[in-house]
Amino acid sequence: MTRTLTDFQGRWRMSRRIEDANAGSTGRFEGVAVFTPTPNGLIYDEAGELRLPSGPARQTGQAGLHATRRYLWQQDDDYDQGGVLVQFADGRDFHRINLGQDTSTAFHDCPPDQYEVSYTFTRWPDWRATWRVYGPKKNYMMFTDYIR
Repeated sequence: MTRTLTDFQGRWRMSRRIEDANAGSTGRFEGVAVFTPTPNGLIYDEAGELRLPSGPARQTGQAGLHATRRYLWQQDDDYDQGGVLVQFADGRDFHRINLGQDTSTAFHDCPPDQYEVSYTFTRWPDWRATWRVYGPKKNYMMFTDYIR
C-alpha cells in the first residue's frame, strides 16, 4: 500500500513504553498525536501524560508529568517516492522516512548520542515507531503505538 502525508492527517491515540537499560526501569506515556495540514506538509503535535518509575510524582503520589512534542513532516520526493523529511519544530532536519514501505528505518546523529528509528506500517492504519537511543549516558528503547 502506498501511504501519503494526507493519510496521517487528524488525531491518533498513542501509547509509548520507554525501557531504560541504564536505570533498569520502564516509563509510560499516554496521549494523542495530531497531524495538522500546512502549505508545506503536516505539523505533528503530541501531548499526554508521562509517568516515570522514579521522581517526585511517584514519591508523592501525584499525577504524571504533562509532556508535549512538535515536528514538521514534509513531502521529500528527492529522497524517494513516498519520502518524508521529518524536521524539528525549529526547521532543523531530523530524519527521512519512506511512507510507501512497510518498514522504514532512519538515523539521527546528535553527538555524543545516536538515534535510530524504525517505522512499521504492516498493521495500517495502526502503526508503530520504535526508537533505539544510545550514547555515553543514554541507553533506552521507546515503542510508540498509534491507533486511529
